[in-house]
Formats: sequence, C-alpha cells, structure tokens
Amino acid sequence: MPTLAVETRRFALRETFTISRGSRTHVTVVEARLTVDGMTGRGECVPYPRYDETPEGVTGAIEAMRGALDTGLDREALQEAMPAGAARNALDLAFWDLEAKRAGKRVWELPGYAALGGQPPAPVPSCYTLSIDTPDNMRAAAAKNAARPLLKIKLGAGPEDMDRMAAVREGAPDARLVIDANEGWSTTDYEAHVPALQSLGVELIEQPVHENDDAALAGIAHPVPLCADESCHTRASLDRLEGRYEIVNIKLDKTGGLTEALALKEEAEKRGFGVMVGCMMSSSLGVAPAVLVAGGARIADLDPPMLLGEDRDPALAVEASTVAPPAPALWG
Repeated sequence: MPTLAVETRRFALRETFTISRGSRTHVTVVEARLTVDGMTGRGECVPYPRYDETPEGVTGAIEAMRGALDTGLDREALQEAMPAGAARNALDLAFWDLEAKRAGKRVWELPGYAALGGQPPAPVPSCYTLSIDTPDNMRAAAAKNAARPLLKIKLGAGPEDMDRMAAVREGAPDARLVIDANEGWSTTDYEAHVPALQSLGVELIEQPVHENDDAALAGIAHPVPLCADESCHTRASLDRLEGRYEIVNIKLDKTGGLTEALALKEEAEKRGFGVMVGCMMSSSLGVAPAVLVAGGARIADLDPPMLLGEDRDPALAVEASTVAPPAPALWG
C-alpha cells in the first residue's frame, strides 16, 4: 500500500497578480506524494477560497484518506471516496504519476489514460494573462507582450473596464484577445460591454456573471462566445450550462483530477461545447497534467510558468508562449 506524505509550499510570482477578487504576490499549493517500493508519485493542487478551500482544510482532507489508502484505495475508487475539488486532484494526480513510474511509461501510454479518451500530448500555445490595473499600466503591459499570439485580460473591477480594454488593444493591436471577468459583472454590465468588446475583436468572454446569476445568460444574445469557469466543475455541471455558455473551462482543481478532467472533456465535446483548458495559479507541477488535457482545445490558459518568479526544478519548458509536455522528472 502506498505511503502518503502531504506538504504545503509557496512560490513567488514575478509581479503582483490582480483579479476582481483581489491581489496576490505568492501562490500557495498543497503537494501529495504516494510512495511504493521506493517510487513516488506527486500531485499538486491549489486550495481556492472561492470554493471555500484553505491549505489547512485541503491538507486535512488528504490526510483523512490514510486509512482508505491502507486498505487498498486506488485511483478509480478515489473518484467516489472524495468529492471533486483540490484535495482529490492532488491524490488523483499522485496516483497517475505513481502508476506511470511503476510501469516505466509516461501517463499517456497507460491503458487507463486511453480508456478515458486521452491523447498523446504535444506542445500547446497558451494565453498570457494581464492582470487588472489602470488603463495606462495595462496598455504598457500589453505593449510589452504584444508579440504573444493570445492575451487573456482580467476585468470585472468597475467602470474603467472598457477603458482598460481599449488601452490593451492600443498596446497590442495585432494580438488575439480573450477576457475573464471572474464573475465581476452583472447581466446589465455584460449587455452594456459586449458591443465594445466585439468591436475590439475579443474572441471569448469567460464567466461574466456570478454562477448563481448565470441563468439570465440563456435569455440574451451572445455575439461573443461565453465560457463557463466557476459554473463548470464536472460532467454533472453540463446539463445546466446548455444555452448559457458555448464553451467550458476545464481545470483539474475543479474536476478533482485528471481522471474526471478527461471524462469531462469527452462529454462536453459530445454535447457540442467548445473546450478551454485552464489552471489555477500554481507551480509547473500543477500545470503539467493540464497540458495533457489541452490538446485540441479551443483555447489553453496554462501560463503560470510564465508568471512565476520561482518554480519547480525542472519546470515546464515554455517557448514563445507555447508550453511543452512535462519532462518525466517533473510529472507523469
């Protein structure tokens, strides 16, 4: 039976990162490790306050699985033993990593991965995120990153949002743009802003309104496609999203691991949803499994390795905003 270890770690960001819910200078992650016969599988998760998660609570939830692990809990049984969320994600990923190490294969070579519809990974072009700031500062940030092919703009901080967007477009006239309001708008805000966003060439609007208010989105026009983030966690979310969103954002900390993420991707595509693959602000260890899900996705948002001031060693390799699959020494 695997031996469990759990550790909380902090990684500094290169610059302060701001969204509609607040600012941060560091990311806090919880790492789970499962060891059998001298081989260790690792999984990282990010406790997210929006979902009432804390490092202490997530650590406790993982620690509470020691007894089940001692009596034979495996990755398949884990899906029913724990709810979706950060804690299950860390253990699910540790199981995948351990299985690959014990088999002497990569995760994408395992039979269980193919059975979930997983495909061999390839380098993935990613968004690069600009956090909320003054219009002048966001114009400067856009100009600094204008050569990147796809910029994701954080909004949802009040009446200057369209000034911010106009400034970003001035700074990066040729970049593709998507935006994320992080539930910061009302439906009235959305309807007021969308004509300007459409004229600026915005390709996607992520979670404009609060999850509890998104039923209203089914009754209004979507000239720019809408992407569900906070409103989409697992396959169980999909029924309520039809008519409200055209795209779903799959994040492993929401799905509770790679196992459900692959299943969600397959089911969402069957139902006609476009797929975006994102991640919480984490180290490369947390982003690495998401690279496996991102192949063929409409948009990948896997930029933490570009935003961190310190990272894992080895980190994910990034070249010109394109994120490579993980090296074996990192994960999988």
